[in-house]
Amino acid sequence: MNLGLKGKNALVCGSSKGIGKAAAIEIAGLGANVTLVSRSADAMADIIHELDHSQGQRHDFLVADFSNTSDLKRKVHALVGGKPIHILVNNTGGPPAGPILDAEEAAFVDAFTKHLLCNHLLVQAVVLGMKKEGYGRIINVISTSVKAPLDNLGVSNTVRAAVANWAKTLANELGPAGITVNNVLPGFTDTERLHEIINNKAEKSGATREQVISGMKAGVPLRRFADPSELGAAIAFLASPAAAYISGVALPVDGGRLRNM
Repeated sequence: MNLGLKGKNALVCGSSKGIGKAAAIEIAGLGANVTLVSRSADAMADIIHELDHSQGQRHDFLVADFSNTSDLKRKVHALVGGKPIHILVNNTGGPPAGPILDAEEAAFVDAFTKHLLCNHLLVQAVVLGMKKEGYGRIINVISTSVKAPLDNLGVSNTVRAAVANWAKTLANELGPAGITVNNVLPGFTDTERLHEIINNKAEKSGATREQVISGMKAGVPLRRFADPSELGAAIAFLASPAAAYISGVALPVDGGRLRNM
């Protein structure tokens, strides 16, 4: 199986922590040069030292705020002016929890901007280079909510579904160029985001954190939360040459929690 990414350049968003960081580590481990993207320069400077350098990789980072699309667009176009990007991992922290009926208009606009619009402008910036290089992998980290909406995550459910349909449309359009577009759908993954959800559930229900965690794990056939590295491994596989004929899919990495196929 050809998993080698030596000589390939990857742009990994939201890579200062959680699933984004795990994806950057796994992709670098396959030999790629990784550009980290997040708001935290200090965190990314530390993470670069954790990335594999054994195949002569050269890693760097880009400080960007996804609430500022014009600034992000300028910085990414400057980046691709110096090197082609073969692998794009779109990954952004989820919107705040809450019932959809209580959501303000600004919450939808903010989430739509950070998730769909930023994904779109990043693809527009890198896709020409992918076509010229004859290698392109676009991987979007979304949520299992695109298959089954999650309680108390109204804005997230709405926007994640929009991203999923955008990605499927993109897969159809970019397929003739040999560029794949896939979605990874994390289940309960041991990240800061999950613990925010746990705290919110505990506060609203009056249960303890331990009770909430136990109840969540009981709904997962594997009876545990995912480690971020397990999501990183799935993303790295989809970025590899071995996944060249996989496109347009939404891959749950959720321990079997989804009840539908």
